[in-house]
Amino acid sequence: MHYSLLDLSPVPEGFTAADALRNTGDLAQKAEAWGYHRYWMAEHHNMPGIASAATAVLVGHVAGLTSRMRVGAGGIMLPNHAPLAVAEAFGTLATLYPDRIDLGLGRAPGGDAMVMRALGVHPERAEQFHAEVGELRELLGPPQEGRPVRALPGEGTEVPLWILGSSLHGAQVAALLGLPYAFASHFAPQALEQALEVYRRHFRPSATLDRPHAMVAINVFAADTEAEARRLRTTMQQAFFRLRTGKPGKLPAPVEDLSSVVPPGAMPALDEALRISAVGDAGQVDAQLRGFIDRFAPDEVILTGQIHDHASRLRSFEIGAQVMQRINRAEAA
Repeated sequence: MHYSLLDLSPVPEGFTAADALRNTGDLAQKAEAWGYHRYWMAEHHNMPGIASAATAVLVGHVAGLTSRMRVGAGGIMLPNHAPLAVAEAFGTLATLYPDRIDLGLGRAPGGDAMVMRALGVHPERAEQFHAEVGELRELLGPPQEGRPVRALPGEGTEVPLWILGSSLHGAQVAALLGLPYAFASHFAPQALEQALEVYRRHFRPSATLDRPHAMVAINVFAADTEAEARRLRTTMQQAFFRLRTGKPGKLPAPVEDLSSVVPPGAMPALDEALRISAVGDAGQVDAQLRGFIDRFAPDEVILTGQIHDHASRLRSFEIGAQVMQRINRAEAA
């Protein structure tokens, strides 16, 4: 089973976006050495703690720093962009880095109503998602000499498209178009099982995919001790609480006592939102990842985790890779 990595280029408190982007480059190079198959970044806007807003630019940066690993967007929020512009950007990336670029597509805005206005996006664009994915696939597909508008570069690159989602809508689109599907279970797991069932049941084979292919996102907070892993996790818990209460900021430092910064009454909702998480030392993370894999039967997993300290973040993803390698060896035995 391929295991991949989702990086939002987090900007920790006390650091800058420049630090975050340097950290992304460092993590990407190490992730390739640790055997990660894909390295994805996501489009978010107006978020002080996330430096991956210009996702296509960052995809090119990471692809240039690595040599084998697939690099892509997980994802581009298609309603924010004309399909032609996306096809040209990712077609250019695929021309520079052949057979290494992925394009995951979402229909969320990647920001609030003010962001949508600033981007010049009308809310109704999301209703055209299915059609615009189809248009994008044509633009990246075989050359059509008679087509009045062509993606140049872009056409003929056949950049692999993925549909992203956290609800049944994305599952339905991926199934009807015969595309691979990635579920955002790392922050919105409520519809995970139902969405996978809908995707698999209604999947229609396409020219690029003959059977369903689903990827599940899992948070990993791994350290040499369980206590340290749980302490590291408090960063993401704080960040998620701040986002939910309308106070997004840079990635907070971990705390020893989460209840000192997050009201106990808010914990049930946080626990539910972040329940697809593996937390602990290598043995505990191994058991938890196996449990998720057994339960959801994904074709791939993509690991993520918002951790304040860069060295700790590196160590967490290193342990995650070692665990996945053990799981793969056990499956092959």
